[in-house]
Amino acid sequence: MGLLYGDLFVLRSLFRYKAENIYERYKPIKKEHQINQDIRDREVRLIGETGEQLGIMSAREALGIAEEAGLDLVKISPSANPPVCKVMNYGKYLFEMSKKAKEAKKNQKITEIKEIWLSMTIDVGDLNVKAKAAQKFLSGGNKVKVSIRMRGRQMAHQSIGIDVMQRFYELVKEFGTIEKQPLTEGRNIWMMLAPLKA
Repeated sequence: MGLLYGDLFVLRSLFRYKAENIYERYKPIKKEHQINQDIRDREVRLIGETGEQLGIMSAREALGIAEEAGLDLVKISPSANPPVCKVMNYGKYLFEMSKKAKEAKKNQKITEIKEIWLSMTIDVGDLNVKAKAAQKFLSGGNKVKVSIRMRGRQMAHQSIGIDVMQRFYELVKEFGTIEKQPLTEGRNIWMMLAPLKA
């Protein structure tokens, strides 16, 4: 029995999907710098492996010096006149750069925003429990968004919600500061607290 039109369509789609995947998988890595034979400038200023100035010469001569040392010729400043090239181990250089980038990312502190919900009729005990949670978040370096949802007739008494916010802030002010004052948006009242800078 021969292939139906639908079967051909499925096969063609499958082939296209596999071909695209193969292309994505084996796409060449974009080089950040021109290296070795890619450098086609007439003249370059060459810096040796240890940082010494070797002077202005043709790209071919510079490549010869790099090959003699068993290293790569890398164009580090293409906009200079003449362009500046350096003799180095390019693979090792890329490894060091990626290691530095990972280290910087690891040391970077990510600030999260934690949210705490209060109510306009909150009890003193509950307010203290919520304040302790906020103190923990703030001392951990996170911001805290404090919100109150107004229900029914509470909309007519927004000042009570603002008072609750002020009482809450009094309990946590040793750990943070008000970044955004209490603000009413629709049925919600909210304020933003930020940790104290060390």
